[in-house]
Amino acid sequence: MRLAIEQAEQVKGSTYPNPPVGAVILDSDGQIAGVGGTQPVGGPHAEVMALRAAGDRAKGGTAVVTLEPCNHHGRTPPCVDALLASGISAVTFAVSDPNPAAEGGAQRLAEAGVTVSAGVLAGEVEKGPLREWLHKQRTGLPHVTWKFATSVDGRSAAADGSSQWITSEAARADVHRKRAAADAIVVGTGTVFVDDPTLTARRADGSLTSHQPLRVVVGMREVSPDAKVLNDDSHTMLIRTHDPHEVMRSLGDRTDVLLEGGPTLAGAFLRAGVVNRILAYVAPILLGGPITAVDDIGVPSITHAQRWGFDGITAIGPDVRLSLVPN
Repeated sequence: MRLAIEQAEQVKGSTYPNPPVGAVILDSDGQIAGVGGTQPVGGPHAEVMALRAAGDRAKGGTAVVTLEPCNHHGRTPPCVDALLASGISAVTFAVSDPNPAAEGGAQRLAEAGVTVSAGVLAGEVEKGPLREWLHKQRTGLPHVTWKFATSVDGRSAAADGSSQWITSEAARADVHRKRAAADAIVVGTGTVFVDDPTLTARRADGSLTSHQPLRVVVGMREVSPDAKVLNDDSHTMLIRTHDPHEVMRSLGDRTDVLLEGGPTLAGAFLRAGVVNRILAYVAPILLGGPITAVDDIGVPSITHAQRWGFDGITAIGPDVRLSLVPN
């Protein structure tokens, strides 16, 4: 299952609007016969890719999948059909499909005599490659991750406004991997004016990754036609509003949204209660000064503080990445 999770992570960002799923086929002796991940929309799902790799060795074997095999005909036939046709004798999956149109795969497999097991490493899959997709399926809303870099004393820039670079090259590379898996990146017009960011996902050599998220600029001010965020590296959406809920409605067809704006935009999204996860990259430096990572979030006293819990603490080079979710 962990190999299947790795496959899912590798295709994350390229499968939208389908979920990033990984699959592994074991032959009748329990040896790995094929692995696969969901292809871009219209292409084969993970189970089909793994079955193709396994060939005849799939007969009498076991399919291990991160998500319950689908049981409906969309752009591609049901994965259950492919599994039954292969002669698979057992299917193990992590998470049940919450989509009413696709559910029922496990029941149909079982009715056909296939041994079905569910819930294997479900927690790792739910917190990992399927986190954002499952949120979208369950709420109908995009999953929003507020990502920011800060000094250990909570500053996002020095007193003179300089912020490149607070965190290490290793942390920045991790951010680009997150961008390459996202559907959209949101910033405010203030960030565009001050930093003139490109908001692209890049490899270590500076080249663009194969998948580029939609760039979203929020605010009432006009953006210069020469701004880098309007170049041809990716598509850009300008949303004339200060209302986070209106932004969410405009991005309603997206699943995985990164909020990378400055302290004002971050404060607005936190006050509106639309942030589902925080990724804080904390560097072991001290800056002091007035420029903090977030402005007012509507907390008048400590008793009204927003309470978050850690669901991951990872060392990245000299820095630390903190992953938090609401309590």
